[in-house]
Formats: sequence, structure tokens, C-alpha cells
Amino acid sequence: MADTSIDYREDVASGSLAGDVRDYIALLKPRVMSLVVFSGLAGLLVAPGEIHPLLAAVAVLCIAVGSGAAGAINMWYDRDIDAVMSRTQDRPIPAGRVDASEALSFGIALSAGSVMLMGVAVNWVAAALLGGAILFYVFIYTMWLKRSTPQNIVIGGAAGAFPPMIGWAAVTGDVSVASVVLFALIFFWTPPHFWALALYRCGDYAKAGVPMLPVVAGDRETKKQMLIYTVLLLPLGLAPWYLGVAGWIYGLTALAMGLVFLAAAIAVWFDDSDKSAKRMFGFSIFYLFVLFAMLIADRVNGPWM
Repeated sequence: MADTSIDYREDVASGSLAGDVRDYIALLKPRVMSLVVFSGLAGLLVAPGEIHPLLAAVAVLCIAVGSGAAGAINMWYDRDIDAVMSRTQDRPIPAGRVDASEALSFGIALSAGSVMLMGVAVNWVAAALLGGAILFYVFIYTMWLKRSTPQNIVIGGAAGAFPPMIGWAAVTGDVSVASVVLFALIFFWTPPHFWALALYRCGDYAKAGVPMLPVVAGDRETKKQMLIYTVLLLPLGLAPWYLGVAGWIYGLTALAMGLVFLAAAIAVWFDDSDKSAKRMFGFSIFYLFVLFAMLIADRVNGPWM
């Protein structure tokens, strides 16, 4: 009987083995997509005006597909460093389960399709924002900033901050101060979120040659920058309340969550181990989820909030 394991290893080594459905789903970075979709949905729900439920579903679908498409192209471009880093070695391309050219084609097709569908079915302002977010993530962050500057996360974080603006524009057809505030909320949240991860994954980034802030400037400077951004984030989290986009329950929740986030950053500052950084990274995801969940709850419950 022929040794099929040898053939399988050869296929993996050559990158010719076609991936199954799960591998193509993995290319879309579903965990990242879930937060992107949730923030986009929040922007859509809190925007003034009305949108047909079917069009709202199409808009959210386009945000999800566009986010996943950008993730697939990111995995195509970063396949060399993904193969080096222990956190990413089992991704479909470096593991040999999906051919790199197929991943690129997959990402481009989904990008174009999501933008066109958003434009035709919803409006072209939302489509332009979606297209801009994809292009920014692929060309500005992935291909330029990520490998060239320790500020990669700061500037590149703009790509992940677009979804609430896209959701807002899907309803209103424009960009307003309130939607820019939602953008800014994610923009200023991104650095402390990712630097917390980078602190305890510093060796991985150094091995791959990615100039994350802990690699280039050291832990102390990274912790200082995390603290600064967390301080700035505290009043920014209250801005939807100031602007009348959300009610007082949201405001109290945002204040409480912001203070806990700040306490987490202070704990990281005084902790020489990785424990506080890991806790802050986990809490940062919960923090953003709670704020956008409260925005949605405020919209759904109206005067009660």
C-alpha cells in the first residue's frame, strides 16, 4: 500500500493542497471580524434615521465580508512572518493548507464584491468608507507600517476604527461628528489593546522582525504609552453621552469601564511579569464590547436608558 502520508507532506510543503471550508473561514479572521461586525452594527443602530431591516442586514454582511477579505489579503502578505511566529504558524497559508495565490484571489474577490454590494444596495458613501478601510488595512498597515515603524498599531489602527462610521453612513448617507467620535473611540483603544499583547509576545515579534514598540523601545516605554492612551480614552469613552448619542446609563458604564481599564494599565506599569499585560489584553476586548453593547441597548430601550 502506498504511503499517503508522504504525498500529504509533499502537498503541504509545496502549498498545493486545497484547503477545506474551515481553512477559508480561518483566512477571514473570524474572531477579529466578530468585533468589527459588532461595532459596525452599533454604528448602524445608533445613527439617526431609519433603514429597512433587509438593507441593514446587507450593510452588516458587507462590513463582515469586507473585514474578512482584508484579513485574507493580510494573511497572504504576512505568510513569511506568520511561519516564524508561534502564535500564527498554524494559519492556513504557512501550514500549507491553502495556497497563497488562492488566498489572495479569495481576498480580492470578496473585497470587490462587498464594496460593490454596499454601493448598489445601500449607498455609495458607506461603500467608499468600506473600500477605504480595506485599502488602508492592506496597503497602509499591512504592506507599509507593520514592518517599518513601531507606530504601526497607532496609525494602522484607523483601519479597524472604520466600521461604526460605515454603519452610521449606511443609515444617514454621511459622516457626522458623532460617527467620528465612534471612530476615535476604537482608534485610541487599539494601541493599549495591541501593546498589551505585544508585551507578552515580544519574543515572537522580535523573531519575525516586526518592529512592535516593546521590541524597539522596550517594555518601560511601551507601558508608558499604554498608560497615556488609556488616560486619553477615559473622557473619549464618555463623548457619546456628551453629544447626546447615548443616555446616562451608558455614561456611567463608560466611566466605570474606563476607570477599570486605567487601573489595568497602572497594574501593567508596576508589574514586571506578563500577568497584568495578559489581563489587560483580555479586559480590553471586554471593555470595547461593553461600550458598544451599551450604545445598542440605549438605542433599543430609548427613554429607559
